Amino acid sequence: MGTAGTGKSEIGRRIASRLGCRFVEADEMHAPEAVAQMRNGVPLTDEQRMPWLDAVCDRALTPDDQPVIIACSALKRTYRDLLRARLGSARFISLEGTAVLILQRLQARRDHFATASLLASQLEILETPRADEDALRLDIALSPEALTDKACVWLLDEALSARYRA
Repeated sequence: MGTAGTGKSEIGRRIASRLGCRFVEADEMHAPEAVAQMRNGVPLTDEQRMPWLDAVCDRALTPDDQPVIIACSALKRTYRDLLRARLGSARFISLEGTAVLILQRLQARRDHFATASLLASQLEILETPRADEDALRLDIALSPEALTDKACVWLLDEALSARYRA
């Protein structure tokens, strides 16, 4: 989770590959009108995000029970609560960085609908995970390899701990 430009897709793909999980890219489930709106620098409302989050959950829920890594902004706790309610056991890796670093990344990327014009609104609504949420907060100033390593260690430690608590 995190704002546009924090590397959710890149890190999510790396984690999924390393752990043998299925990968779900939430950006692929936005309605065409929502993509057009964001491409024009207009943020989505909560009402517009709810069907999208439901579509993300639908894609993640499959009968094979294979673990899934989802790249999804999940900027507000209510969004994360919806994901937890629909998916059951969900943990979050919050990719965080300075506004300057995120803006640099957004300005450098091409062919994505979430442009630098959305950053201010995303930072405004961002609710970083609190202590009572099952979340790991990581600084995107680290290399993709370091972020992936830290995330995988945390996920595996959490999975092992859950196994022995049961």
